[in-house]
Amino acid sequence: MTYRLAVVGGGNMGAALVGGLLNSGWAAGDLAIVEVLASRADQLREMFPGVGVTDAIPACAAAVIAVKPPDVAAACTAAAAAGATRLLSIAAGIPLVTLQAAAGPTVAVVRAMPNTPALVGQGAAAISAGSAADDTDMAWAEEILGAVGTVVRVPESELDAVTGLAGSGPAYLFLVAESLIAAGVAAGLSQANSEALVTQLFVGSSALLKERGEPAELRKMVTSPGGTTAAGLRVLDERGVRDAFGDAVLAAKARSIELGKP
Repeated sequence: MTYRLAVVGGGNMGAALVGGLLNSGWAAGDLAIVEVLASRADQLREMFPGVGVTDAIPACAAAVIAVKPPDVAAACTAAAAAGATRLLSIAAGIPLVTLQAAAGPTVAVVRAMPNTPALVGQGAAAISAGSAADDTDMAWAEEILGAVGTVVRVPESELDAVTGLAGSGPAYLFLVAESLIAAGVAAGLSQANSEALVTQLFVGSSALLKERGEPAELRKMVTSPGGTTAAGLRVLDERGVRDAFGDAVLAAKARSIELGKP
């Protein structure tokens, strides 16, 4: 049997992709998950009835490489040997030249940088094409990642910036959420009420941003001259919050570049 797609690595992101593909209409029998940890493999079988779960890459037409960076090259080589003519790597920091060399010159390789909101079908990912990948291969990669969120195409030279912004970005936002919850408690709210309010604050604000765009205009909508929001924003500006976020993205980008070096 040849699977339509093998997901090599059954961690959170690999499982999220399988779940998204099933929800988008893929047949369970078309999918395989490669997971060497027996306890995790048992969990995956319970999560995805009908999906093949194995400890070695089976015969497959294509594969997603979702293993840790040190294992990526070997996984690409093994997937190509199993018949995969397309590979989508979601491993951080591994450049296309390394992926292509491991897979072979005729395998269409696409490198991606997804983020953790893919776990709830709200991811943001960027993809870049290897030397053997054409537009149909990129469309295929968009279909895979599009099952769990938004996908954009960028040249590989921009993937480190994507990593610093969208890849690491959820952690920045979760830090803001932590800080706001703590501030709410310090201002007199209970922990439970502060958590509930901040959680909905993020949900509602993100929905508003997605619907209307223009974050600067949305910020102005909330900010009356001389009002409470203006007082709070003044403190954030005085503390250099904008610059801090910019520096965080650049630091994460620089670390991504370091990780991608041989």
